[in-house]
Parts: sequence; C-alpha cells; structure tokens
Amino acid sequence: MRQKIAHLALLVRDYDEAIAYYTGVLGFQLIEDTPLGAGKRWVLVSPPGGDGAALLLARATTPAQTERIGNQTGGRVFLFLHTDDFQRDYQALRARGVSFEGEPRQEPYGQVVVFADLYGNRWDLVERNPL
Repeated sequence: MRQKIAHLALLVRDYDEAIAYYTGVLGFQLIEDTPLGAGKRWVLVSPPGGDGAALLLARATTPAQTERIGNQTGGRVFLFLHTDDFQRDYQALRARGVSFEGEPRQEPYGQVVVFADLYGNRWDLVERNPL
C-alpha cells in the first residue's frame, strides 16, 4: 500500500491576498486556482521543488472559521518548511520581510528558526541533519 498526505487546508481571509503572500513572500508556486462557483475556489500552493503536501488555501466562510485564521493549532508551530540550504532561505525570507521569532538555533535534528506567516500561523524553517 502506498499513501501520502496530499493537501493541508489552511484558513485564510482572502484568496488573492493569500496567493500573493505565499507566492510573493514565501516563494511558493501556485499549483492550481480553480473557481468552484459561489465565490469558492480550489487554490493550491507548494514550495518550489516540493514533493510533499500542498497547502489548500481555504477562505473562511463562517464566524467560527474566521476566528481560527492564524491559530489553527492553538499557538503551536503548525507547519514545517524543510530546506536544503538554511542560510539561503533564511536570508531570502528575511529580505522579503518575514517575521522571525528569535534567532536560528542548532537542535539535535538540525538548524531551525520559527517564523509567522501573514496570518500569524507559526512555522519552522528547518534544515535537517543528514540521517
């Protein structure tokens, strides 16, 4: 049996605002943007060269969903962006205005720094040590 997680839904305020941030600031690729009717869209973005799960940018449509934008995990780091060159990507994200929580640090598993996206979701930028 072969399975994988294909997409993770990420609540956003507005499709175009989210696309602009994830492609323009984080450097992700827009994989798909398909209208579904009634203002709903199927919007997928993923990191360049990514072969993992894509983010499904899901516009919040209810008050309960709107309350969860930026805090889908109760303040914990939500997403983990792995890189093959930590310094390259850290410097590029800093230059594009990404807000980091502290300085990069070395952990037993690799180099890591936490950043917040447009909505306040917490991410780890990680370069893993060789296994």
